[in-house]
Amino acid sequence: MNEHGRFTIPADHPCLPGHFPGDPVVPGVVLLDHALAAIRPADSPAGLEIARVKFRRPVRPQQAVAVEAGDPDGHGRVVFRCRVEGDTVVEGMVRSRAAADSV
Repeated sequence: MNEHGRFTIPADHPCLPGHFPGDPVVPGVVLLDHALAAIRPADSPAGLEIARVKFRRPVRPQQAVAVEAGDPDGHGRVVFRCRVEGDTVVEGMVRSRAAADSV
């Protein structure tokens, strides 16, 4: 797998109030949004859809998240993972919407 980018969710991000008071956790949808943006191929106007995903551990505000992804297989699927300090926090598989529509 190759690194495709890094991101950090700031402590004042609007997704954090109420998720969870006194012990903020970055919502999974925000993690996935950033991960997909990092691995989306520039030549894929149809975008990506999530085939499967597993959240391994919480991500806190201010933690640097590295996004890694493999090469697409013959069916347009790409395995990815997000890491914080070397530990996998999210892993899954995405596929191009164009490949999914042709099935």
